[in-house]
Amino acid sequence: MIYNIPYIAVAALILIGLYAVVFKRNLIKMVIGITLIESGVNLFLITLGYREGSIAPIYTSSPGGIMALPVPQALTLTSIVIGVAVLALMLSLVIHIYRHYGTLDARKIGGNEE
Repeated sequence: MIYNIPYIAVAALILIGLYAVVFKRNLIKMVIGITLIESGVNLFLITLGYREGSIAPIYTSSPGGIMALPVPQALTLTSIVIGVAVLALMLSLVIHIYRHYGTLDARKIGGNEE
């Protein structure tokens, strides 16, 4: 059961992020939801590379144990860097939308006023 905790956390992060993107109408909350989904995916990648009793893959040869998989760690590091750039782009777009429309409500911006 203890091995499933990271996967439960991944599912919770992704579901909370999806809820924010689909059901919230504030653009900032939607950006936060996208960031939560990204964090869930990063946690999933790191969880895939975990091995019980492994050591960090910084040595060229394992001095007496198995090493953790380095590829998921490299992918996660790349994903974090790309995620920061995408977050900055999304927030700058939200600022421009707010300056142009005067609101962050997605319903009012799209022209579908209810």
